[in-house]
Amino acid sequence: MGISSEKIREATAEALVRAGSSFTPGLRAAYARALEVETDERSLWAMRQFLENADVAERRTLPLCDDTGIPHVLLEVGEFAEFGGAHLGAVTEGIAEGLRRLPGRPMAVLGDEVQRIEQSQGLSLHSEDVIPPAFSVKRIPGDRVRITILLLGGGPEIRAKTYRIFHKHRMETVVDEVVQWGIEAVRELGCTPAVVAVGLGRTHFEATSLMLEAMARGDLERQTPLELQITEKINAGGSGPLGLGGRVSVLATLVNIGPQRASGVRIASVRTCCGIEPRRATVEVG
Repeated sequence: MGISSEKIREATAEALVRAGSSFTPGLRAAYARALEVETDERSLWAMRQFLENADVAERRTLPLCDDTGIPHVLLEVGEFAEFGGAHLGAVTEGIAEGLRRLPGRPMAVLGDEVQRIEQSQGLSLHSEDVIPPAFSVKRIPGDRVRITILLLGGGPEIRAKTYRIFHKHRMETVVDEVVQWGIEAVRELGCTPAVVAVGLGRTHFEATSLMLEAMARGDLERQTPLELQITEKINAGGSGPLGLGGRVSVLATLVNIGPQRASGVRIASVRTCCGIEPRRATVEVG
């Protein structure tokens, strides 16, 4: 028997609510590490407030933040799974249902192409109208379907950057540029400590896709030497939680490096997630 559309719809809705109302274990572990090394009392207070807010949100199934985020969907479809257009429709329906349950903030802009840019027709009153325009789809072994929901807030998006780096055949050059972007973004973000997500690819599309995968799949509990290096260097900037100073501006870094082109540039996509992100949840159906 194939996977039912109703099962996919309900699983997607549940994943969206969980992503929007609870910290992942990895994010909690990252905060625990930060509290052990921070000495500034104001910064300690700020991080404890983030954790207290997360406890209330999870206990009462409430949004972690007033900005409930734009849903992004990463699908991994088993090579033997029976998955088609009706199932894609069920994922979209599940997102809409999850936004109603959470509830998501009504922030879909009405109108045609020009009117949406100008915001001249106002906003929809329905949170479920904040639906993703596209999915990321990958094939995986087996016969199951894995659905990951990311909820991306506006503050980190405004300060994210995807651009080229002249790498000079040195990893240190790429790291230094990424760190400089991270320091600037953390200072501007406000809702910190942050988690920095980095994608390095051949094109802007690839770099951004790799960065999203870093948020969706990265392990906040097991950091690579490269991830630790970037975190340490950005923290040396001294911004601290909520810009209050201290040792911890960044909780962790998630790096995803894809294939590279034989050229003098590397395309980097860097996003400084706010203190409640990455908001993510994954479900498997099959």
